[in-house]
Amino acid sequence: MASARLTKECPIIIVGAGVFGLSSALHLSQAGYKDITVFDKQPYAENEYSTARGADAASADLNKVMRMSYGEEIEYQRLAFDGVDTWNAWNREIQSSKPEDLPRGLKPSDLIWNNCGFLRMSTDGRLSAMERATLGNMTREGLRQTQFVIGDPEDEERARSHFQPGEWEKKSDPFGRRRQGKELVGVFDSTAGFVEASKACTWVMHLCRKNGVRFVLGKRDGQVASFIKDGNGKTVGIRTVGSAEYRSKLVILAAGSWTPYLFPAVSSLLETTAGSVVFFQLPPRDRAPDLWDRFSPENFPVFSYGGWSNGHGIGGFPRTENGIVKIGYRGTKYTNYEDVLDPTTGRTHRISVPKTAYWPQTYDPAVTKQAVDAIKEVVKEAMPELAAIGITGCRNCWYTDSLDNGFLVDYVPNDEGMVVCSGGSGHGFKFLPTLGREVVKIIEEPEVKNDYGRLWQWRTKEGPKNGLEQGEAGPRNWKKQIMATKEDWKFEEASRI
Repeated sequence: MASARLTKECPIIIVGAGVFGLSSALHLSQAGYKDITVFDKQPYAENEYSTARGADAASADLNKVMRMSYGEEIEYQRLAFDGVDTWNAWNREIQSSKPEDLPRGLKPSDLIWNNCGFLRMSTDGRLSAMERATLGNMTREGLRQTQFVIGDPEDEERARSHFQPGEWEKKSDPFGRRRQGKELVGVFDSTAGFVEASKACTWVMHLCRKNGVRFVLGKRDGQVASFIKDGNGKTVGIRTVGSAEYRSKLVILAAGSWTPYLFPAVSSLLETTAGSVVFFQLPPRDRAPDLWDRFSPENFPVFSYGGWSNGHGIGGFPRTENGIVKIGYRGTKYTNYEDVLDPTTGRTHRISVPKTAYWPQTYDPAVTKQAVDAIKEVVKEAMPELAAIGITGCRNCWYTDSLDNGFLVDYVPNDEGMVVCSGGSGHGFKFLPTLGREVVKIIEEPEVKNDYGRLWQWRTKEGPKNGLEQGEAGPRNWKKQIMATKEDWKFEEASRI
């Protein structure tokens, strides 16, 4: 097998410096692999993964949900819990560092993981099957005390002794439903919160560099144009846009939403899709102290409004340190089909590829009117203070969805020189501390399938499709959507609020 010929001195190339690539690089270096090089077309060392400075991947973001709630999928629940100690240790290490010892973009006061809690609020008056399954698995794992069912007398009583005075009321009902006489049903997850994604990536790149991992970044030197194959079809290296060639014993393809674009053969398993995000910039703190207090992580949780991917498909976050409230829409996962030439086979594939603010060319980003209308509906009902401000910015966050929302981490069939490590499906970032641990196991012993090796193995098109079967003719096609204008961002009721 491949593992018998991969030694700690063998050159390993990782394509992609997002969460999958960084976690793989970190754990490989911790396992003693000495020749690891990460390539990425984005100059992350310069822009610090900041979207405001041109960073352009799903892993580069203000914040991502940190949740342990996974319904029946207990493997992901366990993997998320496994990472909490590391997230806490990273917070402590950053806070105890001298400013000059931290990478650019981080300061000792930064918390890259914030345990503000996660409110999963129902809009139909009952707990979903996924919520009931989550509570069952939390109970089996001895963690039921971390979950608080709103409206359950025992849980409510326990919550008031668990939280600081007044905290439970703010975190369990941030939308004031009880005050308005509306039904309030849901679960508050006290183990959860959010991670500051861009800062977390900057930190892990720093850790990788300390372990000897090399990074080749930028549109010319870091952007992969094609893979080099030997006479048997085995991947033996990469060729960059700048025509440089690099040889390897193993290539790990962890390019996020660009994975199918770089390797079209995987497009039957993975599909690039867009989630829609809007921002509300609060007025300066001294002009609106009440708003800053209301939406602070101390008083306002991460939330899903009717289910993160059900109902409205709306979720959001507390404000950032700069006063930005981010709300996302995943009710529809949009696709963008283009012709993609596979340089290895010479075949052209019609597959979904990203259309970001900077790729394939720079343009003023716009999200769909469908997404804006859905977000505005929830904001008017639940957060009218934001309606008075209005939407101030937007972004399309391009993910890579798999057939079944599970990751894909496995050797390419009949190619022991390439492992695909992708398929984050919008829920991968929380596993930054732990994902690479399992990647190393899969690389070293591909024939030994533990729970994650089986869960993430190369799969066929049989079974759940997650929208992949709709294709270009389906309703999610980007080119069929009406894009929102800045006029659409405005709230008609804002003047009356």
